[in-house]
Parts: sequence; structure tokens; C-alpha cells
Amino acid sequence: MACKLYDNQAKQYRDIRPSYPPELFQFIASKTPVHDLAWDAGAGNGQATLSLSGLYKNVIATDTSQNQLQLAPDLPNVRYRQTTPLMNEIDLHHNVAAQSSVDVVTVAQALHWFDISAFYRQANSLLKKPHGVIAAWCYTAPEINESVDSVFNRYYIESKPYWDPARNILDDEYRSIDFPFMPVDGEAHTGPFTFKTEKLFDLDAYFAYLKSSSGYQMPLKKGVELLRSDVIEDFERAWNEDGNTHKIATFPIYLRIGKVGNPN
Repeated sequence: MACKLYDNQAKQYRDIRPSYPPELFQFIASKTPVHDLAWDAGAGNGQATLSLSGLYKNVIATDTSQNQLQLAPDLPNVRYRQTTPLMNEIDLHHNVAAQSSVDVVTVAQALHWFDISAFYRQANSLLKKPHGVIAAWCYTAPEINESVDSVFNRYYIESKPYWDPARNILDDEYRSIDFPFMPVDGEAHTGPFTFKTEKLFDLDAYFAYLKSSSGYQMPLKKGVELLRSDVIEDFERAWNEDGNTHKIATFPIYLRIGKVGNPN
């Protein structure tokens, strides 16, 4: 359901969502012994794909949404494929890659929407043994300042009864997500490792970001408008308090990363 919501607003999602910092991809690449092939699963409009293409010789980027993929950057070493959520082994190897041929599998802001057990079986099939790496990350709500964040927290609490249960995994910063992989070399655990990214917002852009989220769209589908006039007035008052129309929004990022190890 949530994936369909993003499909319907693909261009808005691309334009308003934050990009990811170079430090995130450098860390992932540093844990990948070979840089021949990356699979970016749930690639959407290619926000992570673009950075991966500069670090890996070839990238295969897949998504269930053709609308999202049509907005992805055209890159010489990237192959885009629309896939079904549950690929069988034949489709997996045809659409993505051969068995044990992938150096890294990445999932940006999407793993919580997947059938996680099925996806892990796919990743295990494609990743090289024993050092193939899987990296999945999410970002949580943008932090503006104390006044704006206080209004947002009240808005956020009001949205929770309408969440898809998968949304709780994101709210938990991927700490509780099942992640049955070994720590990568040089690390004692699989995370979450923390990073951050920033985006400049005016109030209209901030509202557009809120409206692009499943936390807003799901209640709206049920006839519930969370951004009522009184809520908008509270946001306007908090936003304009310091006299600055544009503000830096800081998005915390939480990365889980591991390697497959040797098969049993």
C-alpha cells in the first residue's frame, strides 16, 4: 500500500526528499573488498544509485514502480529493471544477476516495506561468499529547531494510529529489524551506524515533505487531514519565530550493514 502511495507521487518524492551523504557510501564501499557489481534494491528514482555508480563498476537498480524508475538518472554503468516484489529464482537471476556474483546489495529507505525474509533469501543467493555485503539504511524525521520540532512531535503522535505496522520499524531506527548477517570486517556489530544529511527548506517545502510521507498519505486515504488549519497555524508561528524563511533540515540516517559469510 505504501509503495503505491509513493508510486502515485513519484516526481514530488524525488524533488522533496533528501539525498544521501558521500560519507555513507564511502563507508559501505570501504567494507566491500571488490567493487564490480552492486544491486540497489528498491532504488526508486535512483537517489542512492547515482552515488553507487561512482564507486562500483556496474550497478543494477530495481524497483516495483516504473513511475519512479523513469525519473532515475541515465548512467552508462547502470541498468534499471522494474521487478515484482517476490521474484522466483529464475526471475531473480534473469532480472538482477547471476548467483554469487554481487559485491554489495543496498536498500535505501525501503527495507521496512519489503517482505524481509524473501528479500534476504534473494540477497543471499546473489551475494559473493563470504565477503558479499548487504547495507540497508533509513532516515527519520527532519530536525529543524526546538520550536518547529515541538509542533512536529504533536503532529507525529497524531499520525501514529494510521501507520502501516512496517512504519514502526523505521520509527525504531532499524534497531529491531531482523538482520541475520555477520559484522563486516573491522566492526563488532551490524549497526545501526549513524550518519546525517541536510536539505534547505522553506515552509512550503517542509509541508511538501510532510505530505510526501506515508504518515500523512495513509490517514488522508481514510479521509483524515492531519494538516488542519490550526496545525498549519502552529507550524507557521514556530517557523517564523526566528525571522528566517529558509532553514536547514537535518535528517538522521541509520545504517545496518553486514556480510553473508560462508554458507552452512
